[in-house]
Amino acid sequence: MNETDQAASPGPFFARPGVAVETIPIGPGVPLGIEQITNSSVGIGGAYGAWGACYDNVTLPELVERQLGHALDDEGRMNLAELGFLYRHHIPPLSPQEHVALEVQTAGRFLAAAAAASGWAPADVDAVLIGATTPATDDWLERAAALAGIGDAALKVTIHKACDGGVAGLNLALNPTLTMGNLPGPSLAAELLGKRVLVGGIEGLSRVLGATYDRQALQLFGNGAGVFGVIPGRTMKFLAGDTFETYDEEGLLQVRMSYPHSRRRAEGQSLIEVTQTGAHSYRVAGLQHEPEEGAGAVVMAGPMGMVKLFVRTGVAAVKRAYGAYRNLMAQQGTPGREIAVALVHHANYKINQLKAKQLQRDGITFPMPWLLCDFGNVSAASAMIAFLRWLPSLAPAEHVLFDGFGAGTYYDVVAVEMGGAS
Repeated sequence: MNETDQAASPGPFFARPGVAVETIPIGPGVPLGIEQITNSSVGIGGAYGAWGACYDNVTLPELVERQLGHALDDEGRMNLAELGFLYRHHIPPLSPQEHVALEVQTAGRFLAAAAAASGWAPADVDAVLIGATTPATDDWLERAAALAGIGDAALKVTIHKACDGGVAGLNLALNPTLTMGNLPGPSLAAELLGKRVLVGGIEGLSRVLGATYDRQALQLFGNGAGVFGVIPGRTMKFLAGDTFETYDEEGLLQVRMSYPHSRRRAEGQSLIEVTQTGAHSYRVAGLQHEPEEGAGAVVMAGPMGMVKLFVRTGVAAVKRAYGAYRNLMAQQGTPGREIAVALVHHANYKINQLKAKQLQRDGITFPMPWLLCDFGNVSAASAMIAFLRWLPSLAPAEHVLFDGFGAGTYYDVVAVEMGGAS
């Protein structure tokens, strides 16, 4: 990383000015920090943060070694600073019931804070779309929304597409060409046009790591959440987007599904299953290549395996969406318009740097800032947090690209125009 990248996250998140910190009274007590961000010129606000004790790259190995039951050797100890991560947040051991209670409590607080930062009363929220890799319980979002004061009649959609879940939710909310299963309307975006929508990712990955024995996963992942409010067609306008899926045949990133899925695969059929789970609730569930029994909740290939899994197809997905964006700009008579910034899933710094270099070879260049040094890989929350950290810099009519990719393997890329408050 260069000095500019590191300056985005100068220290532990809880110590940042503007972060509200409280202790959730579950187990021995779990610290929670939330920062609210509002950009009144574009009419968007939101909230992001983390929960659990903060571990830096010096103290983390001891936590990892307790989980593994043995010491990390030099080969097993990752150079995490080189990968863009300085801190992670982890919770203490809890009972299954305490895990559910904690994740409902934290998610409820993030939803309420995001609504407040957007200038909305929770009761006025029309829809909530949240990505979560492995939810603690099936009705987690419904319970969290109720705790936040969001009405029963508000649409609630959980998206389980691993690290792609947050951007996938944004694509569903904005992209009128995207249809999926039995979600409401001719497209969900058509249904949500002009409505108040909370979108984001909320990831309690520390719970998942308690059942994980992969030394890479234990060092990379942590807890984090990012949620913001949009009014599709007004504060954020769809320009171009795409979604892509291809099954991870080799099992380069294996994830245990904690959500219902038939686990069936059929030639030419989507890996995504959409289920209505309540009068106003839906689950979008992506098939994962799961670890063998006894192997733990997450199993990862080596660093080159992650590059193989995400870079080639990830670059192709961005190129396809960017091509549609360029065509639209030409049709509108503004061929010189460009993407102001790309907010990309923070898998690790080297992967994102390699994606940027490969795109540059094809003449595609835009800023891809690295913004999550103090969180680690927080899966579906990472691009959402990155957007919120960049939000104060955005101006009306600027064009922004969101790039999500995750285990499974799933990709969503969406280009948007920032709207305004009026």
